[in-house]
Amino acid sequence: MKSIKLKKAVLALLCLTITTMSFAQSKNDSLTKAKKTQTKLNSIIMERVTFKNNGVTMVGNLYYHEHMDRTKKYPAIVCTHAAGMVKEQASGLYAQKLSEQGFITLAFDASHQGESGGEPRFLEAPAERVEDIKAAVDYLTTLPFVDADKIGAFGICAGSGYSIQAATTDHRIKAVAGTSGTDAGAAIREGWLGDQPAAVQLQILDMVSKERTAVANGAKPTYGNYVPEAVDLKAPVTMNEAYEYYRTPRCQKPNSQNKVLLLSLDKVMAFDAFKNMETLLTQPLLMVVGSKSDAMYLTDRAISKATSSVSKEKFVIEGATHVDLYDKPQYVDQAVKKMAEFYKAKL
Repeated sequence: MKSIKLKKAVLALLCLTITTMSFAQSKNDSLTKAKKTQTKLNSIIMERVTFKNNGVTMVGNLYYHEHMDRTKKYPAIVCTHAAGMVKEQASGLYAQKLSEQGFITLAFDASHQGESGGEPRFLEAPAERVEDIKAAVDYLTTLPFVDADKIGAFGICAGSGYSIQAATTDHRIKAVAGTSGTDAGAAIREGWLGDQPAAVQLQILDMVSKERTAVANGAKPTYGNYVPEAVDLKAPVTMNEAYEYYRTPRCQKPNSQNKVLLLSLDKVMAFDAFKNMETLLTQPLLMVVGSKSDAMYLTDRAISKATSSVSKEKFVIEGATHVDLYDKPQYVDQAVKKMAEFYKAKL
C-alpha cells in the first residue's frame, strides 16, 4: 500500500532520519524512575529535581560543585537534549562537564518523554519543547545560589534549535550555544540531507491527517522509531551513527526507547527553530559543529540568520561527525572548552 511505503520513506524527523521508520501500534511503556536524590560524580553533585511547565511535572538533574558556596550566586545553564534523547545522555554529559567549569547546570527530560510528565507519551511537540526551556529558566531563578541575570541556554542537535527559539522570546537567556545544531522542522520538511521534495512533505501531512481521524474514532495511536533498529548502508552516515549511539550499550538508556508518536509529525513540520532570529535573537550565539557533519548546512543557516545577535560564532571541530559530538571525549572536551570560554565571557 502507498501509505505503508510512505511511512517507511519519511525522512529526517527532528534530530534524526526516520528512513527505516516502521510505524506500529504500541502501548505506553512504564517509565524508569530515579530513586536517588543526589549522586556524587567526582567533584560534582547531581541532584534530582522537579519543576512545573504549565501543570506538567518536569524531572531534571541539577549539577553543581560539591564545594559550592550556597551564600553566593553563580551563572547557570539550561541543557536541552535532542529528539529521542533523555537527560542521562548527551545533555547530561555536557551539563556535568560545564558544571566542572563553575556553572550551575540543569539537564531535564522533555515533556511527554523520559521521567517528565505529559500525555500522550512520546509526543515530540516543538512548542512545548520551547516552553520546557522557559520553565527550566523559571526554576533556576528560584534557586538562591543562581544569578538570575546570568542564565544561558545550551542544546544538542534538535535541542539547539529549541534553545535558539526559546532565546528569541525569552531574554532572561543571556547567551545561547548549540552543538551539532539542527532545526527540527527543517529536518523533517527538507529531509536530513535537505533534498526531500515538497510532494513527500504533503504526503506526510496526509498520513498524519488520516491518523488523527483514526485516533479520534477509537484507533490506538501509532508509534515509529527515531533511528534505525539495525545498520542500513543506504542511510545517511548520521543515521547509522545514531543507531550505534542510541541502540547499543554505547549510550542506550532505559527511558530512551526509540519511540515517537506519529501525531508529532505535523507539529514538527510547522515548526521553524530559526524564526525571527534576524530581529529577536539579540543574545550572543555560538554554534559548535563537526567538520564531517552531514547537517552542517543547518548550523550555517542559523549563523547566517543571526543578524541581530551582538556576536555570533561557528566553531568547527576537525574530524568530528554529527554524532561524535554527543559523547566521544576527544571531541566533547573541545566543545566544552569552547563553550565554557563563551559562557564565561558572555554571562
